[in-house]
Amino acid sequence: MTAGSWGDVAPYTGLGVRLCAAGHEVAVATHERFRDAVTASKLGFRPLPVDPRQELASAAGQNLARSVSPPVAMVRLMRMARAFMSRLAVGVADAVRQGADVVLTSTITDPMCATLGEALRLPTIGAYLQPVQPTTAFPPLITRARSMGSFGNRLAAHALWAGTEPIFTPAVSELRRELCLAPRRFSGPLGLPRGRTVLHGFSPRVVPRPTDWPEGHQICGYWWPDTQPGWQPDPRLLDFLAAGPPPVFAGFGSFVAADAERLSTLLADAFRRARVRGIIQSGWSGLRGEGDDLITVQEVPHAWLFPKAAAVIHHAGAGTTAAGLRAGVPAIAVPVQLDQHFWAARLHALGVSPPPLRYQRLTAQRLSEAIVTVTRTPALGTSARRLATDLALEDGARHVLTALERLA
Repeated sequence: MTAGSWGDVAPYTGLGVRLCAAGHEVAVATHERFRDAVTASKLGFRPLPVDPRQELASAAGQNLARSVSPPVAMVRLMRMARAFMSRLAVGVADAVRQGADVVLTSTITDPMCATLGEALRLPTIGAYLQPVQPTTAFPPLITRARSMGSFGNRLAAHALWAGTEPIFTPAVSELRRELCLAPRRFSGPLGLPRGRTVLHGFSPRVVPRPTDWPEGHQICGYWWPDTQPGWQPDPRLLDFLAAGPPPVFAGFGSFVAADAERLSTLLADAFRRARVRGIIQSGWSGLRGEGDDLITVQEVPHAWLFPKAAAVIHHAGAGTTAAGLRAGVPAIAVPVQLDQHFWAARLHALGVSPPPLRYQRLTAQRLSEAIVTVTRTPALGTSARRLATDLALEDGARHVLTALERLA
């Protein structure tokens, strides 16, 4: 069960394929927009309401992207999320009622799934792509702040949860009434039991497991997206790659820019100033740019393209961050909102990226300087390749299989 952008869905396709190979029957419940991508991996599909692309392109979504500070972003996020959370809860309930033995649930859908699990006596396991549990080890996920010390980090995390819970409370309370469950006062992260199992689909090399997390919270390693069978690259892209040195990739994934033309021009200008070849991925913003040393691509598997790039410029979404680390290429992180600031900071701390560039202050000059830095600093590439070697030895899906075997 997962809701959000493609980056919130893709890792579960690879995990699902692995679970099927072990003899399990897997259905992915997510937005209708992603039906074809899920079924192409020969996984079952159950639709959830809400179109994330439309939500991000709405006035509320654009206001969220323009937020200049975490408090402003939080207020705008709450307004946006509360408008569709009740619809999402109904879809989650409908998907579960179609039948399941176990529910693996992402962060956003977990409060609803835990409620359904309680009513139906159905095991639910958190399958998170972000570290949301409060800890002294690092500050809350959607802040741009550096560590505030052990006490400050934990205090800020609980304050964030207190601000986040109103997004879920109406929908979960209504679901509890419908299921004839006693009202529950939220306490702790989303009111979820502290002792439950929560598995995290990212590497402990990227985010070491905090020692103050509950015992049931484990960091597994990445769940890599499934590669669509039969996919073939565009011959035009192959010709471009063969025509010169490795290009620099730029893509903002599911981010919907209010002024895509301005961002497209900025990227093309930055490539020109840095004197590098570039690839722009259109993404949900519809970015574009063409020239002798510049090409635009549509959907291309990052696992195929990123190893062929000199560096990757991206919004530091969890999925794109993971793909860049897996490819062993240095990054330039341009976070826009929410957890992207966290992953951008991690890239810099790991030594595979220069300091992040805030999207709201991005200029062609700043980006071109970062491109020059990342393409002319061998240490960044060395660190990226070393980390990719370590990630290749991990088997994140194995931990999920182990958890299912314990249930059985």
